[in-house]
Amino acid sequence: MSYLSLTDADREAMLEAIGVASVEELFDDIPDAVRFGRELDLEPALPEAELVAHLEELAARNAHTGSELSFLGAGIYDHYVPAIVDAILARGEFLTAYTPYQPEMSQGVLQAIFEYQTVICELTGMDVSNASGYDGTTVAADACYVAKHVTGRSKVVLCEALNPQVRQVVKTYAPGFGLEVVEVPHHDGVTDPDELARAAEGAACVIFQQPNFFGCLEPAPDLAAAANAAEALPVAHVDPMSLGLLEAPGNYGCALAIGEGQSAGNYQSSGGPHYGFIASRSDYIRRMPGRIVGETTDTAGERGYVLTLQTREQHIRREKATSNITTNQTLLALAGLVTLSWLGPQGLREAGETCMALADYAKERIGLPLLFPDRATFKEFAVRVGRPADEAIRAARERGVHPGYALKRDYSGMEDALLVCVTEKRTPADIDRLAEVLAEVAA
Repeated sequence: MSYLSLTDADREAMLEAIGVASVEELFDDIPDAVRFGRELDLEPALPEAELVAHLEELAARNAHTGSELSFLGAGIYDHYVPAIVDAILARGEFLTAYTPYQPEMSQGVLQAIFEYQTVICELTGMDVSNASGYDGTTVAADACYVAKHVTGRSKVVLCEALNPQVRQVVKTYAPGFGLEVVEVPHHDGVTDPDELARAAEGAACVIFQQPNFFGCLEPAPDLAAAANAAEALPVAHVDPMSLGLLEAPGNYGCALAIGEGQSAGNYQSSGGPHYGFIASRSDYIRRMPGRIVGETTDTAGERGYVLTLQTREQHIRREKATSNITTNQTLLALAGLVTLSWLGPQGLREAGETCMALADYAKERIGLPLLFPDRATFKEFAVRVGRPADEAIRAARERGVHPGYALKRDYSGMEDALLVCVTEKRTPADIDRLAEVLAEVAA
């Protein structure tokens, strides 16, 4: 490791101190069968200037919304990130801060987390939020495990209209959690509450998405009621940018609210990193994964903040832990807090109204058959392009427009279906350009 500052004398001194003759002897207990046995087949190292030039060349191959007009969503969205976000996140006390174990040294970070938790609770109508999760997929797996602890049941029910990546991550976690996963199909783009009720019998939880992966608005109160009737915990996977318009999950009977927070305050960043959020009713506070920051008073009677209820991952026996999360996404969650505070309730509502109005304009302007013509949508909707959707996407990108997501990747019978996303950053002129391109590339 030539990039480390250790000298041969340093290494010899350390080996002598621990009573080992060589570095190789440190690895004697590792069987030969699992050793690589040769040097890595890597190209020679580059000088710094050449390496930077090489990385810039690779980066230039990536398209971004400044070089390509994008209507791609499917879970990661191009919402406006105010300049104040980068200004706050670039401050050293936030940018370099580690987990705030020492409250006397970390009041700023602890307060930021506390305020983030407060905002998430206000948005979702829940009583308690943790300090954030890794992303919108892993918090779904965590919600399933919370439900198993609470109910003693091992079956979890997922709606087919839930983001496919979320469903896949839950399925990946399921064997380790001892969970049985059951999926409920969608009908014409939404979930049937009666069918969900039957599947929820004997289940620990039911997870549905609002708006769902197709952009359609689910009958969320009916889905939550069906789960509650079966004594399964209703879990709503929600988009924070929709909650200025749509009802909070806590207000229609959900036990937990989860989601991907990227749309509030984070750039798309080629798919990550971002932050997930998970909030619940107070009944489940001791089952929540990750960390929770609480408010207290110090010896002088002044308000202060501390990590509380954190003995649920690395500080506890594994069989009693509720999660394998040993950190959180504080910096990215802080971006969400800044953005939501900057917007305020009225700004969040206006952003949602703009998305819906532009999406309705796009439906009319594009003029292609809607995949689910009778469904209300938020900022995404699906159209049929009359040819394989991935072919239409390639043809559109040659014209400088990314028209959306090919649903054939995740759903059978949707080979020609294109999921189009319209956020407040798209203009009517942008939508007109999309309509022109789709008219050229659709069959």
